[in-house]
Amino acid sequence: MTLEPQMSRSSKDEARFVRNKLIEFNAKHVPADIQTQYEEINLTLKSGEGQVIGGLLSVLCWNWVEVDILWVDQVHRGKGYGSQLLDEIEQMARDKGCNFIQLNTFSFQAPEFYEKHGYEVVGVIEEAPRGFKHYYYKKNIY
Repeated sequence: MTLEPQMSRSSKDEARFVRNKLIEFNAKHVPADIQTQYEEINLTLKSGEGQVIGGLLSVLCWNWVEVDILWVDQVHRGKGYGSQLLDEIEQMARDKGCNFIQLNTFSFQAPEFYEKHGYEVVGVIEEAPRGFKHYYYKKNIY
C-alpha cells in the first residue's frame, strides 16, 4: 500500500533542498562554462562611524546578475550612494562575464532612478500592490 503525498510548509532545510534540486536540473540545460556560476554578491555601505546606511543584495546566476534589494537610508539619499552601489555591481558583473543585470521595483520606489542608469522596462504588473505598479528592468552590460 502506497501512502498519499502530504503537503506542508517547508523547513529552511527542505526549501534549500528544493532550490538545489531545481538548480541541479537547470544546470543540465545551460552551457557547460556557466553551469556552476551561481553566487550571492552583497554590498554594504557604511557611514564613517561604521553604521550601515545602504546596501545591495544580489545573485549572480549563469550569465547575469539579479539585484534583489538596493536600499539607501532616507537621510543619505540624493548623495549618489545608490548610484555607487549600482555602478559597483555592474562592474562586478562585467568582471565575471555577465551579459546583463535584471531587477525589479515598485512605482512608489525608484523606477526613474533605474531608468536614469540605463535600465529598460521589460515588464509591468498593474495593481501590485493595489494602487501601484511593479516594474521589471533589464540592462545589457556587455
